[in-house]
Amino acid sequence: MTEPSSGSDLAGVRTTAVRDGESYIINGSKIFITNGIVGDLIVLVTKTDPARKAKGVSLFLVDTSLPGYRKSRNLKKLGNKAQDTAELFFDNVRVPASSMLGEEHGGWKVLMSELVQERTLVAVRAASTCEAALEATIRYVKDRKAFGQAVFDFQNTRFQLASCATKTQALRIFTDRCIDLHTKGELDMHTAAMAKLYSTEVQDEVLDACLQLHGGNGYMWEYPIARMWADARVHRIYAGTNEIMREIIGRAL
Repeated sequence: MTEPSSGSDLAGVRTTAVRDGESYIINGSKIFITNGIVGDLIVLVTKTDPARKAKGVSLFLVDTSLPGYRKSRNLKKLGNKAQDTAELFFDNVRVPASSMLGEEHGGWKVLMSELVQERTLVAVRAASTCEAALEATIRYVKDRKAFGQAVFDFQNTRFQLASCATKTQALRIFTDRCIDLHTKGELDMHTAAMAKLYSTEVQDEVLDACLQLHGGNGYMWEYPIARMWADARVHRIYAGTNEIMREIIGRAL
């Protein structure tokens, strides 16, 4: 989906697919594409009628070995380093008309339905990360000594962990509720946006507190909390920025 000039604003996609007989010719570029280096088949968001904006979006299955398809560098990220993230370029890539997913100009509806699941998955990951961070931090502060006692024995430590545990528990309950609704086909767009917004902001609060309780070691890459913190920061950006989530929620009030 994402392009250099359009991220959360999917209606601003500029990659085009122009009909030519029994084929479409695709031109444009994408950025921040997960598995863009290793993938051999992609689902591509294009404009088949740019004048119609969001209503002119169509999806294609594109074989990455086709002439004109180019994978650029593996982007260097703050976190999630085990996962490749690529730039992709399309220079007169010809694909058969049969490779279109769904109806022509019907891509927006498909994207909106799938974004509900993507945002729920972000919430699941955030809740799980909070639980893992809390468990690791409790173990660390019970073992770490300062001023002749375990760091856990300081009231400030216990109060910080109590707040993190409460936020994490509330997040898990809300996330499980969203999973239940989604499996029944009842999770709407604005509730999924709430899940994505709430989970990622709680996650950053919990991870920041847990990293702080690790002291200087929390800033060291060898400690899991440092990697969790770095990996989590992008969650407030991808799957639609949290600013966009607030807009979606606000419109439904």
